[in-house]
Amino acid sequence: MKFIFAIQGEGRGHLTQAIALGDLLRAQGHEIAAVLVGSSHRREIPSFVRERIPAPFRTYPSPNFVTDKDNKSIRLGKTVCHTLLRIGRYRRSMQLIRDTVARHRPDVLINFYEPLVGLCHLFGGLPVTTISIAHQYIYLHPQFHFPAGSPAKDRGALRWYTRLTAMGSRRLLALSFYPLSQPVHKNIRISPPLLRSDVSRQEVFPGNHILVYLLNAGYMQDIIRWHSRHPQYELHCFTDSPTVKGKWQYHDNLYFHSLDDQKFLRYMANSRAVVTTAGFESVCEALYLGKPVLMVPVQGHFEQWCNARDGAKAGAGTYADRFDLDVLLHYLPHYQNTAESFRSWAQQTEKIVLDTIADLTRTHTPTTPLPAAAPPATLPRILPRRPEEAKQM
Repeated sequence: MKFIFAIQGEGRGHLTQAIALGDLLRAQGHEIAAVLVGSSHRREIPSFVRERIPAPFRTYPSPNFVTDKDNKSIRLGKTVCHTLLRIGRYRRSMQLIRDTVARHRPDVLINFYEPLVGLCHLFGGLPVTTISIAHQYIYLHPQFHFPAGSPAKDRGALRWYTRLTAMGSRRLLALSFYPLSQPVHKNIRISPPLLRSDVSRQEVFPGNHILVYLLNAGYMQDIIRWHSRHPQYELHCFTDSPTVKGKWQYHDNLYFHSLDDQKFLRYMANSRAVVTTAGFESVCEALYLGKPVLMVPVQGHFEQWCNARDGAKAGAGTYADRFDLDVLLHYLPHYQNTAESFRSWAQQTEKIVLDTIADLTRTHTPTTPLPAAAPPATLPRILPRRPEEAKQM
């Protein structure tokens, strides 16, 4: 069969999930005809992604978070304004998606949480079977419980946006840290994480350094300040900052690296521990390799706030609201390695994912798309209602 990937390019997780699925599909003799990546001016698509998925890439403007001037915390108000001001650009991006589907005529479009795919389905539809894959779809499953203390308005906003990305999808694969007793709910199926085969091939041993992954380069100064007080600890930090090319030794025992997937995994496999913004994929890789994690959600990023607490529930490690590695050092004596049980869960990924795709494409039985959710009252509408049935985003 012929596939097209559409990927939300903010962060690393959706990109590495696409790499993993691409490997699985090509091993079965399938073709990746094109890769569509929604991007922003402040992030470049890492070169390793293009190298690992041998297909034509098309990038286009897509909605993304706006951060503060220090590139640390998310500004939701400015994000909404930024989106509204660029509606024209996003319409052109939607046309690019439609043109790519029309040109390649794929059997399946795999959507890795790209909102413009959902909007294409909402306004006019796309003539292709669509499957959406992301960790965020677990928030729509009735057996997932948000962490205690999570504000109702934030839960509502996250679910609303997640439903938007899934509009028109006939199946949702919800990637999870752990299995749920009800693995299928309507068109949502729980799946282990999509980890690249490179993770399982790593030679794991306890090292002396701490690996740090920084989604937003603004946190580099936090790491530098902490290390100035604790210069005896060896830190290796990976970041997409344009000031870092290759390997940069900032000080004795403090190194910054540009993003490199193979190098990152090697440093993780022989690390003492991992510090990361609380993205799903990096935490899963650390869980698989048995490395304790300090999860630091990006300020204002509710999804990462949830990930940090859910990851701790899964046994990954602990969390903090800032890059204070003292929290990690105090936690390490209490860490219990759960790698064996997590690997057992992760070994089911290939069967679940490939069976889901095969069942859907073999039966061609129409499935009712996920209904649109009414937006929370605190969020402005960014697109008009459809005239029939007054459907809302």
